[in-house]
Formats: sequence, C-alpha cells, structure tokens
Amino acid sequence: MRYFLTLSYNGANYHGWQVQPHDVSVQETLERALAVLLRHPVPVTGAGRTDTGVNAMMMVAHFDTDVDIINGFDDFCHRLNGILPRDIAVQHIRAVHDTAHARFDAMSRTYKYFLHTAKSPFLHSLSFFCPHSLDFELMNRAASVLLRHRDFTSFSKLHTDVKTNNCDVRHAAWEQIDDNRWVFTITADRFLRNMVRAVVGTLLDVGRHKITVEHFERIIDRRDRCSAGSSMPGHALYLWHIAYPY
Repeated sequence: MRYFLTLSYNGANYHGWQVQPHDVSVQETLERALAVLLRHPVPVTGAGRTDTGVNAMMMVAHFDTDVDIINGFDDFCHRLNGILPRDIAVQHIRAVHDTAHARFDAMSRTYKYFLHTAKSPFLHSLSFFCPHSLDFELMNRAASVLLRHRDFTSFSKLHTDVKTNNCDVRHAAWEQIDDNRWVFTITADRFLRNMVRAVVGTLLDVGRHKITVEHFERIIDRRDRCSAGSSMPGHALYLWHIAYPY
C-alpha cells in the first residue's frame, strides 16, 4: 500500500530535503528510520525540495510498503518518532490510493519568511535579524506585483533542470506579528530553486528605498537573476503548508 506522511523539521543540521552523496539530508534520515521500523528499504518521495538550512512546518512524503500498518497509525508515528532525531517529527500517516503522489498531486505550496527588527537571543536561529528601517507598505505594493506575472526566471537559481520557470503566485504579502516581528507569506502552485529567498531579498531592497516598485517589476520582466537582489539566509524560511485535492 501507499502511505502519505506529514512531518516537520528544523533544517539547521541538514543539507536540504533531498538525498546528497556526501551530506546528511532530511530524506535520507527519514528513509533510514522507516527502514529500521519496517525492516526493508523504504524510498520516500517528498512534495518538494527545501535547500540547506531551510525548515518545514509541513512536509508531505509518500512511501510504499507491504507491511500492514493501516490499523495502527498512532502507534506507528510514535515508534517512528522514537527513531528519528529530535529535529524531525512525524505528525500524521494515512493510506492513499496507489497512484497518489506527494509531489505531482500537490495543488499549492505556501512558504513563510520570518524577520525581526530588534536583536533577540531567542530568534536569531529561526528568523532573520534586520536592524534597518523598512517600508513594509511599499514592500507589500511590490509583493502584489508578483501576482501579475508568470515567469520568475529573475528569482531562480541558475542552471537548474526545470522545463519552465513559470509559476502561478496566488498570494504574497508581509504581515506584522508584533512590534518587532514580521512574516512574508507566499503561495503558488510551484516554486523555483531559491525563488522565495531571492524574492524576499529583492523586496528588502524596496523596503530600504534602494529600488522602486516600478524597478522591482522591471527586474521580473528582465528574466535575469543578476538583476534581482541577494538571496536571503535559509534559516528564516519555512515550508508552511501543502494543499492536495484529496
């Protein structure tokens, strides 16, 4: 049978989701834990790839097994969490139809990027510290421009193996959490490698009045990564939600 796992992880100790030849990844760690529990090799397929240091509040992955676990989901999650390291946690498991696919069936993905403007010893590893004054109203005007475009080559990592750089961005906005904390939320059907961190970096250029909203839109139109802003650190980025039709 095929099963969907829902998990979360702190990405600080991992070189991203995908298996790496010489570095530890979340996918490899999960596969090893499942192999111990099910007593056979268990390849897993994730809903997407997160880069080095990036976190996930919600990642979905599917795997196949002949072992009957359909009547013991709570116990299975409990035992799997006992094998996994403390920075990876499984929340749910459920049976799905044989052709269900964690990656290809996903309808949308949501990412959040957290930022704080006052120094904090508790947030530095989970949020980006920006001591500069930022114009969030202007940044939201620029963020709304994303919804009018499809080709986001300007925010994509170079030399990737994707067939298209088109994405359907459905939501993009900054919201204030408290006096010193903000979060950028973006939802799309798919994302390019490094896209969210490049978008955030360019929006910060708008917020610091280094570029205008009109310049931000011209950067998108140029379809040139060199035109956009810096890629932001991964520790403040979270894969937040993945939506499925079932």
